[in-house]
Amino acid sequence: MDRHATAVWKGALKDGSGTLNSQSGAIAKLPYSFKGRFEDESGKSGTNPEELIAAAHAGCYAMQLSHFLAENGTPAENLDAKAVVTLVPGTGITGSALTLVGTVPGIDEAKFKELAEKAKAECPVSKALGAINVSLNARLG
Repeated sequence: MDRHATAVWKGALKDGSGTLNSQSGAIAKLPYSFKGRFEDESGKSGTNPEELIAAAHAGCYAMQLSHFLAENGTPAENLDAKAVVTLVPGTGITGSALTLVGTVPGIDEAKFKELAEKAKAECPVSKALGAINVSLNARLG
């Protein structure tokens, strides 16, 4: 299975801009720029590669955990996953911090945390991010 996305960039790094497109069409002509990546902490000036990695990581992780919970006989009612990807200018991406609040009827906290950690380790995006620190803070809510 292969998936693809394309990026078009025009201009120099600091004053240029680009657009991103995905195979599915879910992302179409999504703007990105130096300002959106390095200067605008509000995230209002367009997306950036780190935000997209964070979305991929949170989504993949939630799907992986939902599978393990269902296999355990305790399917999730709701999994609210967030990933914060840290970029240190001059160093690169240094980490992805997952935070999860789950509503899972019939499971105790210890088993939930065990499966949450297993999902972190086995999620394909977590594996792809093996060169950086991936952390997890998971709790039932």
